[in-house]
Amino acid sequence: MKTANSSNNIWLETLRYSVRTSFKSIVHEKWINLLTVLSVSIGLTMLCAFIMINSNMNSALQRWAKNFGVVVYLAEDASKEDEFILKKRFSQDADIENVNYIPKDQALEEIKKTLGSNALILDVFSENPLPSSFEFKLKSNSLDPLVVKQKAAQIGQWPGVQEVQYGEKWLSSLNTIVKAMKIVSIIFGTAIFIAVTFITYSTIKIFLHRRKEEIETLKLLGASRSFIKLPYLMEGLFIGTMGGALSSFAIFGLYSFTMYKMVEFLPAIRFIVTSLPMYVYLIIPAAGAAMSLAGSFIAIGKIRY
Repeated sequence: MKTANSSNNIWLETLRYSVRTSFKSIVHEKWINLLTVLSVSIGLTMLCAFIMINSNMNSALQRWAKNFGVVVYLAEDASKEDEFILKKRFSQDADIENVNYIPKDQALEEIKKTLGSNALILDVFSENPLPSSFEFKLKSNSLDPLVVKQKAAQIGQWPGVQEVQYGEKWLSSLNTIVKAMKIVSIIFGTAIFIAVTFITYSTIKIFLHRRKEEIETLKLLGASRSFIKLPYLMEGLFIGTMGGALSSFAIFGLYSFTMYKMVEFLPAIRFIVTSLPMYVYLIIPAAGAAMSLAGSFIAIGKIRY
């Protein structure tokens, strides 16, 4: 029991010493700490701004994807039975939604409305040249170009179907953009992580060099590894947390400025730009703390004991 209490007291004293020492260092080395915090903040702000842009672009692409449709044109000799079977198949397909049958007469009327005063050009046809068709949308999880191409080819083989049309090039471009955004996000996020970690590592290395004699004295006095290293970890934790907090305020300020000032000149921007979820603003300081803690941990690994 005494051993357990003694151990707890040692850890408590170590923690008190670390907090006191790291606080003194933060105050004494205020300019280099301020510069490091600002550097971390800038890095995290760049990352968060990129994530916000990425998120808004992804939302826009998802909205456009919801309007993606497939048109199935029926053959001239398609019977009522063929139409019934096709409609049943479309309705039972788990990947298909919003099935709409458009008779050829309705299609002609829609064309006339679209052409307006130019609808007279259709008078040259003695009969309705447009086929009946089915229009439907695919669910967002089925918008892979290869899946859509295979489904279109399969539908094209069904009785009564003359042609299947969909925006193949548009869908392929959309898919390429989404994949590219994901890859760039990973690369950019990794680069910021390395940069923030290196910035903190360099700062802690400077502190270690300046306190070299103090560290050697503590070693001679029999101080434990944790007693020597913990203050530097706490400094790194402070740097990352403060940098993350500043980054959260900067991102929120940028969004507020965009929504309340830029909207006066570009009213449509309120329908395009969306903020990051509120929990992200709390995650940013935690992420900054984790990155800086990693840099501090690497730096104190250089202490030979």
